[in-house]
Amino acid sequence: MTGHKGQVVGYVRVSAADQNEARQVEALGTLDKIFSEKVSGKNAHDRVQLQEMLAYVRDGDKVRVKSPDRLARSTTDLLALVEQLKGKGVALEFVDNPALNSDTPQGEFMLTVLAAIAQLERKTIRERQAEGIAIAKRDGKYEKAPKLALEQIAEARERVDAGVPKALVARDLGVSRQTLYAALNSSGKYAALAGI
Repeated sequence: MTGHKGQVVGYVRVSAADQNEARQVEALGTLDKIFSEKVSGKNAHDRVQLQEMLAYVRDGDKVRVKSPDRLARSTTDLLALVEQLKGKGVALEFVDNPALNSDTPQGEFMLTVLAAIAQLERKTIRERQAEGIAIAKRDGKYEKAPKLALEQIAEARERVDAGVPKALVARDLGVSRQTLYAALNSSGKYAALAGI
């Protein structure tokens, strides 16, 4: 097996087709290959050039990007991409933010801190959501949306009327028998749907 001389691979993204990526390309310096994306507001899975770049790079390569916001739209997306590249043995370098370069001890530390902050943020959001739900329940204002739509209830009613066991209908709809009974009897959260 011959040794792979790592390539420096550039990734450029501009937000709209009419924007010019020349400024980013110039900032990246000398590259062995470049992937240029002209798309806005899409997640990583929808960006064709990003996916092609991720498939192209291999162990020993370095991906060079002008700044983190050109690679990812959120900290969570950035960290996922860093992990994906790291798993392939590919380093990540940011021209405008060298403190985040994945191949330096400082960069690894900063990325670890970002991961911890993102985890804390997710936990805080979940806690706030739970607190809000608890308050709404206490005040009688919280009720989950019905699991079955009107069309599903009508179909279930037809099947039950035709002699299909309610347990089978509930299983086919992916709900409990209690949920099916409430929907068929227009009770609980389904009472409001009965008047529609």
